[in-house]
Amino acid sequence: MTGGFAGWPSGAFEVLLELDGVPSLEVRQRCRRDREELVRRPMVELLDAMAERDADYEDFAVWRYGGVMLEAWQRQGAIVRLSRNVELSLRLDLDGLEISAAWWYGPSEQIERYRAAVADPTSGPRLAAILRKLERQEFVISGDLLKRPLRGHPADHPRAQLLRHRSLIATRPLGCDDWIHTASATDRVHDTFTQLRPLTRWLADHVS
Repeated sequence: MTGGFAGWPSGAFEVLLELDGVPSLEVRQRCRRDREELVRRPMVELLDAMAERDADYEDFAVWRYGGVMLEAWQRQGAIVRLSRNVELSLRLDLDGLEISAAWWYGPSEQIERYRAAVADPTSGPRLAAILRKLERQEFVISGDLLKRPLRGHPADHPRAQLLRHRSLIATRPLGCDDWIHTASATDRVHDTFTQLRPLTRWLADHVS
């Protein structure tokens, strides 16, 4: 790797546009080198810059594309591992950059700890308050939910909806404005990670 993060060049989106839809094998092979240099490499440089700012972000992975899933060509993904099954994720595509915090793929013991923490009269309201604030900050809260209210808890439980979750995700698109082509994208990502920190800390403390 040479140099530090300076944003994604405009050519990155030209490559992604060429790979849009269902690109042929010939197109994918022709774009391989440009995609590595213009799309994936800046993501690695961005996360290196984030790790230099905060050691909590040092354990990251930036996906390489393959020949099976077209999505791997058209979208550049990365994760920052914070604790067991708790991650920050980044995705770059033609719509720009999107950031999420997620607790997912949790084993049964994690799901049970999550439910106990949600039902708890102290930690449960704290999570609800964190999620309300994130929604005001334009994050979308989602996850895998049970189809029915959780057994053993009243249907009118104040956090009945949260009790149904088997995973929990907060996502916000940052868009594709001019900042994405500059080093200031680091500040945007850092600010978003900071907004998500209360959620990831709650999950690390009560679930992981």
